[in-house]
Amino acid sequence: MKKILIFGNSGAGKSTLAKQLCQQHGYQHLDLDTLAWLPEMPPVRKALSDSMAEIEVFMGSTENWVIEGCYTDLLELVAEYADQIIFMDLPVKDCIANAENRPWEPHKYESKAVQDANLPMLKEWISQYESRDDLFSRRSHQALFDRFPGNKTSYSSNVIVD
Repeated sequence: MKKILIFGNSGAGKSTLAKQLCQQHGYQHLDLDTLAWLPEMPPVRKALSDSMAEIEVFMGSTENWVIEGCYTDLLELVAEYADQIIFMDLPVKDCIANAENRPWEPHKYESKAVQDANLPMLKEWISQYESRDDLFSRRSHQALFDRFPGNKTSYSSNVIVD
């Protein structure tokens, strides 16, 4: 069985790496963005227990998975089930460049135009990664990485799976 948890800043390449691993090895993929928020505008986080219930359904449906996201509260709940974690610790400038070049994500946005309209806010969010002190910050991700007792890897540049 393989259970991998990938985390880092927005634009760090979490989804890209997760998709590569899943395509190469046949793992199932869960993007935490798809279950962390209520369908409201402005966005409101779901109750942690509701998100975790959905994660447990996903984990119970497959033996091999990759779960990725930036939500340290959810990541901490899942980490006890993971046998490997990957911290995508890219420089902010690289995350911004990745966000600018990101293809349309239909599971997050109704159109490429809507996604692109969100880009200025996303770039600002990405640029605050090292100065924020919240569940989405570099500090929070580094602490999770440091506490994890198992197999762990940190990447400071985009990764291509062989």
